[in-house]
Parts: sequence; structure tokens; C-alpha cells
Amino acid sequence: MPIRIKFFGDLRKKVNPDIQGSLPLKLSIDDADIERISDILKRYSIEENEVIHIFVNGRYSGLTKKVKSGDIVAIFPRNMSVLYKWYFNREEDE
Repeated sequence: MPIRIKFFGDLRKKVNPDIQGSLPLKLSIDDADIERISDILKRYSIEENEVIHIFVNGRYSGLTKKVKSGDIVAIFPRNMSVLYKWYFNREEDE
């Protein structure tokens, strides 16, 4: 089962410049080299400073969070900032 990824806002256009509308861009990837959120960003040439919020299976997460087959990852751009960082701790993996 692949990892399902949702890109929001400006990141949608960065991953797929031809996308229309305002819904998130949904992709599925099945790649054994993807171990962490940071690997997903590298795959799509997204810089860490372009991202403000990341969720893995609905849980607020950070760049070192490990991902596995079947996970759902949502990635939000910096210009879609909200107050999550003040109310929730990011889940990271060493």
C-alpha cells in the first residue's frame, strides 16, 4: 500500500504547475527510499523553509517523522500558517 500525500496551497503548484482549483493535490507514492517526511520534500524539490505544518495520519508532525506504507501525509506551505505550533507538540522520530 502506498503513502498518500496531500499538498496544499502554493505547494500544489510547485509539485504540479498545471493544477487548477483550490482542492489539495493528492498523490500516492510507493517508494522504498521514502523513510521520513524530509525524504518526501526532497523527492518533490520542496525546501524545508517552504513548509509550515505537516500532519501524518492526522497528527501534527515534524520533518524527521517516519512514514510507512498506508500513511496519509498532509503538507502545508508557509503562507498557510495557523496556530498549531502553539497548541500541539510535533511528533518527531530520532
